[in-house]
Amino acid sequence: MAPFLDVVVGLGSNLGDRRRTLDVALEHLGALPETRLVAASGWGETAPEGHVEQGPFLNGAARLHTRLTPGALLEALLRIEATMGRVRRERWGPRTLDLDILWIDGVVVAEHELTVPHPRLRERVFALGPLLDVAPDARDPRDGGRYAEVYAALQR
Repeated sequence: MAPFLDVVVGLGSNLGDRRRTLDVALEHLGALPETRLVAASGWGETAPEGHVEQGPFLNGAARLHTRLTPGALLEALLRIEATMGRVRRERWGPRTLDLDILWIDGVVVAEHELTVPHPRLRERVFALGPLLDVAPDARDPRDGGRYAEVYAALQR
């Protein structure tokens, strides 16, 4: 039997009833096979990034213990997004639901469809803050650096 992976998934929404969407997404995450929802951050509102005009996001994070492989987890997250009405029209455009694998304890993934840690995690306060809410001791598996230190530097 595969060991459990300690994973943090970022959640975001800027269309419709954002809070309800994120709450239902948490229920879906907790119902994944061989997966346990360990913790969830609060929701925080943030301005969108990129060059597309759109409303603010509600963001948060969920910590999971799962036996799913990173690839299988990504597939499950994409199915949840689709179930909840996500339509991919433009990069960084408005979305009903966005689910991203932000971090997996001790694991680096560099594949065409998936990069873990998330490639822009170290640049994004809106992702690092919730990650640290649910995994305060998280470290970058590539260099052992503490994400809390990266977050503090971004806050300055």
